[in-house]
Amino acid sequence: MEFINFTEVKNLDLYNKNIVYQGERGAYTEEACREFFGVDIDFINVGTWRDAFEAIKGGIADYGVVPFENSTAGIISENFDLLDEYGFFIVGEQIIKIDHCLLGVKGASLSDIRTVYSHPQAFAQCSHYFDEHREFEKINSYNTAIAAKEISGKGDKSLGAVAGRTSAGIYSLDILCEAIQNNKGNRTRFIVIGKEPVYVEGSSKISLGLQLKNEAGSLYHALSVFHRFGLNMTSIESRPIPGMNWEYKFFIDLEGNLSSEKIQIAMEILKKESVKLTVFGNY
Repeated sequence: MEFINFTEVKNLDLYNKNIVYQGERGAYTEEACREFFGVDIDFINVGTWRDAFEAIKGGIADYGVVPFENSTAGIISENFDLLDEYGFFIVGEQIIKIDHCLLGVKGASLSDIRTVYSHPQAFAQCSHYFDEHREFEKINSYNTAIAAKEISGKGDKSLGAVAGRTSAGIYSLDILCEAIQNNKGNRTRFIVIGKEPVYVEGSSKISLGLQLKNEAGSLYHALSVFHRFGLNMTSIESRPIPGMNWEYKFFIDLEGNLSSEKIQIAMEILKKESVKLTVFGNY
């Protein structure tokens, strides 16, 4: 089945490999890297998510780690679009707990804060806190750790940043408020990406990209394939197709392993029901 041209491996080959993530030291993505790959591996950090994909494309890095979905704010659509654009594969995932803190420079108090820097996702995850503090001006940064580093360099007591406790230690900042996120069980799912279509034996989650005909019942017929074969679809997200107004592609997660004959038959049928079927990974 040429559209599932994946190779099963016992483990990911990490020998002498370079791992890239977006952000500064102390970023949540760095934490996800260390949780997945271990603390003894050196990482490359870059400025933007696209930079991370470019590093893999250019051979500077072998794997990358990017945030993909948050339990409060939902899917990070830019990274889904980049995954689709670059044609990379998901080879793993790491879920970490996200505790956002309001940080200030040494000696600052909450009453000093006038402007707060952070990533838009962090602001979205802390929307209730900022509803209670409408006096704060919010400034977007590429990353929470970048926000922490930026205010640390300015030394201005009126500036704050939403970032993690690790960033406070790295950039010598005071924690003014802890756990300000809406959901105290807030978690972010990070995906590990690479150029090679491999999956580790025993993997149990499959991620698909699906583009359907723009006609009545197309989504119903496609999803009925999962029901027919008793496959558990755990999530579905839609994204607009560039250059095709009001037409959408779907990102789907389901339980299963690509070595399963049932999965392979279901994918073959699903391919016939769709304009384009992409298997992003099994992990």
